[in-house]
Amino acid sequence: MRLIEPDEQQDFLATLQRHGLAADDFELLETDTTDPKGDENFGLQGYVTVTRLSTRATREYPIGYETDWVQHFRKDLETGIFDKSE
Repeated sequence: MRLIEPDEQQDFLATLQRHGLAADDFELLETDTTDPKGDENFGLQGYVTVTRLSTRATREYPIGYETDWVQHFRKDLETGIFDKSE
């Protein structure tokens, strides 16, 4: 099951576009840490790793029910976190 909702994906791409950045310079990797014995409707959780390929800058954000990882990504992007080589 995918953790990144379609609206989050759209917000992520819109954020890149507003900053004049190419979507193909960024990679998203979802990691599902949901308890397989838990309630699948509200227990989805994990993290998304965002990597800017040109700088190799990487950050992880909690993801799942009621998280706002795109907002945290946007703040990091605006402070230049993804401009620095790691």
